[in-house]
Amino acid sequence: MKQIFLFLGLSLFAVQSFACDKCGNYKNDKKKKKKVSVKHSPEIGATIWEITVKGTAGKTTPTPVGQLNGAPVLGYVFPTSLKPTDVGFGDIEGIVALALTSHPDFDDTPLWDENSDRNFANDGIVWHPHWVILTEDKRVEGGLAVKQFDPKDTTVVLPPTNPGMPMYMDSPGFQVITKGNTIRVVVPNYRINNKTDFSFDGVAAFMQVYTGGDGGHGGGDKPMLGVYKVYSVASGNLSLPYKVK
Repeated sequence: MKQIFLFLGLSLFAVQSFACDKCGNYKNDKKKKKKVSVKHSPEIGATIWEITVKGTAGKTTPTPVGQLNGAPVLGYVFPTSLKPTDVGFGDIEGIVALALTSHPDFDDTPLWDENSDRNFANDGIVWHPHWVILTEDKRVEGGLAVKQFDPKDTTVVLPPTNPGMPMYMDSPGFQVITKGNTIRVVVPNYRINNKTDFSFDGVAAFMQVYTGGDGGHGGGDKPMLGVYKVYSVASGNLSLPYKVK
């Protein structure tokens, strides 16, 4: 696990130097972090996760491309020291991260209606949370991707709220709130195995979906959801120095 954390730090410097025209379009004060925190509230039995930026949090959303392949994804991501089994996955290797995302080209929260219009399949642009397992992936410039699996593998364990994609991803349905320069999400204790003593960091990143062909970043084999650009890191080096208060 320490090797994976080290690679995360090395990947940060690699991705910051990568020239990505599409990624750069979203670099602004709304992606520059001022503060990241996770606070435990015994009164409500939950942790409150917050990222504060210089601009208006969540105001910038991706420009749609009109298809799933090459679809852009913006994310405020909390890499953590939690174990995959703490959030409903099997006992696998990888970094558990809570990603708050926006992506107008597709909806991967089939159980939830985030914009309350009674259509459960049209609100991918609304900021919403995902648990993901991040792993090293040298096929993308960012060096990181959401871990995939063979859809025929019957041993794979996913939370029952997963979106049905062959990746270690969950759509837990937690409430995401954007107000002023802060974006926050409330996570019930029982949804993280009652762990309130973990470490974490905060990242703003550009990701992209790949389902075959060009995909917007050239041809060749790519991960289904890879990290192409890191805009900012709360700690500066992805060392996960922060603790739940």
